[in-house]
Amino acid sequence: MSETVDKDSKTEEATEKKIRDTIEKGKLPHSKETAIFASFVAILAYALFYARDAAVELGLFLSMFLEKPDVWPMANETDMIALYRSVMVEIGRAIAALLVLLVAAGITASVAQNMPRFVAERIRPQASRISLVQGWKRMFGVQGFVEFLKSVAKVGFAMLVLAIALSDSISRLLAGMLTNPAEFGTVIRGFAIDILVVIVFVMGAIAAADFIWQRFHWKQDLRMTKQEVKDELKQSEGDPIVKSRIRSVARDRARRRMMAAVPRATLVIANPTHYAIALKYVREEDAAPIVLAKGQDLVALRIRELAEANGVPVFEDVALARSMYKQVSVDSVIPQQFYQAVAELVRIVYSNKAKRRQVT
Repeated sequence: MSETVDKDSKTEEATEKKIRDTIEKGKLPHSKETAIFASFVAILAYALFYARDAAVELGLFLSMFLEKPDVWPMANETDMIALYRSVMVEIGRAIAALLVLLVAAGITASVAQNMPRFVAERIRPQASRISLVQGWKRMFGVQGFVEFLKSVAKVGFAMLVLAIALSDSISRLLAGMLTNPAEFGTVIRGFAIDILVVIVFVMGAIAAADFIWQRFHWKQDLRMTKQEVKDELKQSEGDPIVKSRIRSVARDRARRRMMAAVPRATLVIANPTHYAIALKYVREEDAAPIVLAKGQDLVALRIRELAEANGVPVFEDVALARSMYKQVSVDSVIPQQFYQAVAELVRIVYSNKAKRRQVT
């Protein structure tokens, strides 16, 4: 019941990230019927273009072997090994083209479905692959039962089409038996080609259906629940709660750094309670006043407290403080439009310092 509910809840199409991760793990749709179809096509091509010549050559060799046995010494073990090798070489030459075609067909069928890629996960040893329990589930579970039904349906469909296509096969065989042996070989070859053509046709239909089904089933398995989509979005963009916490920590650190810089300020410009901007200007070091700290409300009050505690002059100018707060940035020089107003305040600061030195 839980599996049904889980499948029903997967209403969303797979995201690009999930598809990409699945492909990287080597979990791709693969139709076995397509590979079988390609193999039968290779066998048919061999029967049409190579089998006759290969059979003739092999027949000539074997006939010479049977008609002239005295040519082949078999006195000892070495002679038997040499004879065995000769026979195997001739048989190998006869079926070499078939083997090449089968390999080419298998590679083509695999590449046509999915481009080859190396996936270490697929070759990593896993206990489930040698587990008797898991093997039993694969063989006799739902998936195994489905595969069994597919095989039965495939064989039944192939037998039905073969029976229809080869309904006159008995009469053809009987007619061929009445001819000479050489001609009867041609009849057998034609009969075999007819069978292969039917099988290729049947397997082509089955392979096409299985190819479409495998890809459809693969996409269905990749479907996600709405919660999975949300979780993946959080992982890709970052959890909003974590991001908020990071921003909060960054603001706290920046605020502490500003407060630590206030005692080094040359002056503070403040709206009585709402805004405060701490500036530093040293004639020999700075080309223009630099903003060390700025704040609003409670932060502004704290800047004023630190400034007064460290003897930093505080100038109350509502319009200037409000305007500067909106346009200045910490650790940056003030904009040019504030030069004149701030220069007047700096002049006052330096003048007061000079007066204090004269008094002392």
